[in-house]
Amino acid sequence: MSVIVAGQVYVDPKDRDRFIEGHRPIVEAARSRPGCLDLSISPDPIEPGRVNNFEHWASQEALDAFRAVAPRPSVSIDIKGDQVLKHEISHTGPPFD
Repeated sequence: MSVIVAGQVYVDPKDRDRFIEGHRPIVEAARSRPGCLDLSISPDPIEPGRVNNFEHWASQEALDAFRAVAPRPSVSIDIKGDQVLKHEISHTGPPFD
């Protein structure tokens, strides 16, 4: 069963780009790990203080293995709010069927 972790994090708009760049080592490390199908931490195109988080893992075990060795962000920026959830996926198919 694959796992998706997705949602948004809110920071001060003046800190958003630094927040994203500070998480770059995490994205790079995750994408090189077995079982990471995708990971992105990116700016929202509409809300200036919003950062979108998307992770797709082949399994919970792959996610747990990465979290055990994941680097820390290179910056410390206050998070003003967040809504990030984990989804366990039992079926995958084409988006328009």
